[in-house]
Amino acid sequence: MKQRTLPAAFLLALSLAGLAGCSSPTVITLNDGREIQATDEPKFDEESGFYEFKQLDGKETRINKDQVRTVKEL
Repeated sequence: MKQRTLPAAFLLALSLAGLAGCSSPTVITLNDGREIQATDEPKFDEESGFYEFKQLDGKETRINKDQVRTVKEL
């Protein structure tokens, strides 16, 4: 059993490292100059006209595209 544990743990660690590499923190600048940091690139919902993203504190947020000046990766 111990022989299987090491490769499984290695595979798990490798998978988690790969997932961490996929996220790209983003700064969203609003028209009024405020900046909001997101954990990943915001998704744009064309039907509603809102950007949807998760802030650094884990809070899910939606912002109208008319309020957004820029979206930049860090």
